[in-house]
Amino acid sequence: MSLAHAILGWLHKEPMSGYDLKKHFDQGIGYFWPVDQMQIYRTLDRLVEQGNLVLHEEIQHGRPNRKVYSVTEAGQEELRRWLTSPQALPALRDPLLIQLFFAAPLSNAEIIELLEQQQAEHRKLLAYYQQKVTISLDAAPDIPHDVSREKMLQQQVLEYSIRREQTYLDWLKQAIGNIQMLQE
Repeated sequence: MSLAHAILGWLHKEPMSGYDLKKHFDQGIGYFWPVDQMQIYRTLDRLVEQGNLVLHEEIQHGRPNRKVYSVTEAGQEELRRWLTSPQALPALRDPLLIQLFFAAPLSNAEIIELLEQQQAEHRKLLAYYQQKVTISLDAAPDIPHDVSREKMLQQQVLEYSIRREQTYLDWLKQAIGNIQMLQE
């Protein structure tokens, strides 16, 4: 996924400023696609140059004018093209895996400490995801009929994130147990 497509997705919902976009990222998809303010502004400029967005300045008295971006027809077509395109598998880059791969010179205690630190961080992340759950997706008949398609799809992403963290925690527990059985 590119940041440009995420921005087109947000602006497809409603026009907004770069500042508003940052808030939406942080509150909506930041848990799996973090972004900084400068990345947003650089991408907004590029999308305007490409004709996918149009910029309107709102006059504000006593403050700088507000730059509001909205999606053009070309931007809507690009978003739809991207939404209907299959995606390549994401590259897995996990620093812990590299550390573990080369950790043989460390003592078992040092390796376990490293893994336990990761456990603590993944538990925090799992708790964060679980706190965001608003509907249960485990049993389809129990899903309220008034849940929007958009909310349901967002909850699917959140459910994936929860399961991924639970799986990572299970693997960490197993890895710690295996290392405890190793001879030094």
